[in-house]
Amino acid sequence: MKKDFLAAEIEVDVLKEQSMAHHAQSLVLGRTFLFFAAIFAAAAGYDQHSLLLYSLAIALAALFLCLLQLHSRLRRQQLLLQGHMAVLKDYTARFDGSWRHFPDDGTAFLREDTPQASDLSLFGPDSFYQYLSAARTQAGRQRLADALQPAPPDFAELHARQQAAAEFMERSRLAFDLQGIARLLPEGHDVRPLLAEIAQETTTPTPVFLWIIRLLPLLTLGSLLAAALDFLSWLPGALLVLLQLTLTLPLVTRHNAALKPLQHFSRELAVYAQLLARLEELDFHSPRLRALAERLQAGGGASLALQKLARISDFAEMRYNFFFFLLANALLLWDFHCRALFQRWQARTAGALPDWLAVWSECELLMSLAVVGQTRENCCFPELLTESAPRLQARDLQHLLLDEAQGVPNDIEVRSETRIITGSNMSGKTTFLRTLASSVVLAWAGAPVCAAQFGLTRLHVFTSIRVTDDITKGLSTFYAELLRIKSMVEFAKKKTPMLICIDEIFKGTNSADRIIGARAAIERLTGPQNITLVSTHDFELCDLLSPNDTPVTNYHFAETYDAEGHIRFDFRLQPGRCQTTNAKYLLRLAGILDE
Repeated sequence: MKKDFLAAEIEVDVLKEQSMAHHAQSLVLGRTFLFFAAIFAAAAGYDQHSLLLYSLAIALAALFLCLLQLHSRLRRQQLLLQGHMAVLKDYTARFDGSWRHFPDDGTAFLREDTPQASDLSLFGPDSFYQYLSAARTQAGRQRLADALQPAPPDFAELHARQQAAAEFMERSRLAFDLQGIARLLPEGHDVRPLLAEIAQETTTPTPVFLWIIRLLPLLTLGSLLAAALDFLSWLPGALLVLLQLTLTLPLVTRHNAALKPLQHFSRELAVYAQLLARLEELDFHSPRLRALAERLQAGGGASLALQKLARISDFAEMRYNFFFFLLANALLLWDFHCRALFQRWQARTAGALPDWLAVWSECELLMSLAVVGQTRENCCFPELLTESAPRLQARDLQHLLLDEAQGVPNDIEVRSETRIITGSNMSGKTTFLRTLASSVVLAWAGAPVCAAQFGLTRLHVFTSIRVTDDITKGLSTFYAELLRIKSMVEFAKKKTPMLICIDEIFKGTNSADRIIGARAAIERLTGPQNITLVSTHDFELCDLLSPNDTPVTNYHFAETYDAEGHIRFDFRLQPGRCQTTNAKYLLRLAGILDE
C-alpha cells in the first residue's frame, strides 16, 4: 500500500538523521580539538622558535578548516533530509486527515465570479487545493489555482499534463526529493521582486574598465609583497591602497543600489540552482517534462548560470561586513568586481531567468496533480472523449476529500439528460453531486480522479450547491440562487456542453413557489447540450416532462431500518424516485419531536 511505502521511506530517513547527528557530533569534537591543538602548537613554536612546531600548527589549522568545511556540507545535507522528511509527513497526513491543518489552503484564490469553487470546496479550508498543493512557491501555487477551474482546457494541453503527472506518480521518490529541496525556500516564496530588480536595465562594463580594476589590485598586492620582502619601500603600496579606497568610498551608494537585487536572495538562488540542476540531469520520458528539461539545458544550462549568480550574490553579501569591506576594497577593489560580475551576468543571462523559474513552477503544478495517485489506491486518469454530444461515465467514483476506506463508490453513465434525484436527509444526494462535479474539475486540471474508470467529453461545470445570502448586497438566499441559475440559462444559449449540478433547487422559498420556479428552471436547462442533475425533496418534480427530445429521468438514494429501528444508508444511486422519508425519525433522534 502507498501508506506503507511512505512509512518505510520515513523510517529510512530517521535512520539517516540519527547517523548524520552522530557524524556531526564527531566533527564538532574533532574540529574543537584541532582548533586548540593548532593554537598550542603555534604558541609552543613561538616559545621554542621551532620550525617543526610551526609546521605542525599550520597542518592542524588546515585540518581544522577541512573539518569545518565537512561540517558545513553535512549541515546542508541535514537540512535537505529534514525537508525530505517534512514532505513525507505531509503525504502521510493525507491518509489520517491532518492535511486539513496545512497552512496553504488557497483561500486567496476564491473569486466571486467562480461560485463553483465554493460549492465544490476547490479553495479554502478543507479544500481540494489544500489537499493537492505540493507547491512551495507563489508561482507554483498560482498555477495550481489556475488549473482547478470549471472550464475544459485544450485537450492536447490536458493530455500533456496527464502524462507528466503520471511520470511523477511513477517516480515518487524523485518528486519527494525535489519537494524536499524546495523546502529550503521560504514558505510561499515569490520570485517577482527578484525578477523585477534583476531585469532592470544596466550597462555592461567596458574592456578598459575591466582591465583597470584588474591591474590596480595586482599592482597593489605586488607592491606590498615586494615591500614585505624588502625589495621596495612601503610607500608605493600605501599610496595604491589609498588610491583604491579613494575610488571605492565615494561610489558605495551606487554600488549598493546596483547590487541590491542580490542582497536578500543568495540562499534562494542557491536552492533554485540545485533544483534546476536536478531537473537538467534527469532523463524524462513524458513530452512535457522533456520539453521543460530542454528549456533548462539550452544556452549552457540554467543551473550553472544560477550557481554563478548565487556565487556573485555571496560575494556581494560579504561586503556588508565592515572590516571585510575596508580590507577587500583597499586591496582588491571588491565592490567594483562584484558590480562588474553582476552587470555582465545581467547583460548575458537575466533575460532567461523568468523562463527558468517558470519551469520550476510548472513542475510544482505537475507534482501537485500527481498527489492523487500517490495517496489513493482507487484512481485513474480520465479518458478524454472527443464526441460532440455530452457524455460522462464513471465506475467506483469517490470523493477525494473523504476517507477512501469509508467512502462508498458510485457508478454513473449519462449523456444528454436531466436527472431528478430524490432521497431522504443525509442519504448522499449533495455529496454525490459534489463528487461528480469536483471530479470533472480534477479531470480538467490534469489530475487522476478517484474512480476505477472515468470518461468525459468537453463539459463546462456549473453548480448551485452552497448558496447563501449576502447582507452587504441585499441578496436573499432565494435571489442569490436565482442569479446562479440565470447564469446557467444564459450560458446554455451558447449551445456549449454543460454539466449542471443543482442541490435542493430553490430551497430558499415556500413550497408552492419553489415547485413552480423549479419546473420552469429545469425545463430551460433541459437540452441536447446539457447534463443536468437536480436534487430535491419535492416529489412533484419527479413527474416533470421533457420540453424537447432530451430525456428527464428519476434517480434516488434510499435508507433502510434494522430490527432495532436504527436508520441505515447505503449511499448508492439507484434508478427511480425515492419512496421513503426520514425527517420525523431524525427529529425524534434529535429530541425535537416526541415519540
